[in-house]
Amino acid sequence: MNVNERDVDGVLVLELSGDMMGGPEAQALNERLRKLAEAGKKRVVIDLSGVKLINSSGLGLLIAGLTVVRNKGGDLRLASPSAKVEKLLEVTKLNKVFRSFPSADEAVQSFQTN
Repeated sequence: MNVNERDVDGVLVLELSGDMMGGPEAQALNERLRKLAEAGKKRVVIDLSGVKLINSSGLGLLIAGLTVVRNKGGDLRLASPSAKVEKLLEVTKLNKVFRSFPSADEAVQSFQTN
């Protein structure tokens, strides 16, 4: 899994690509999110447009990231999940936990309206 980071109007956008299958990469991303949240980055979008596969460990990573950011008074939103990822979120009922948007731009804009 690769991660590109960019700032869009004060919102941290993390563009993920590859497979979200847990392991050291997931731990590194979780640690990165924790440090960013502690540094004041409390509005986060996870762009899933480049994610091909996600398993339970990948879902755990998303949940952990959401928890870290919310514990610091922020929020994490998902962008561009594939049909497979959307179905997985639906089956696990995580679509009720995460706010998800068709694109990263729409997810970023959602922070401006709240």
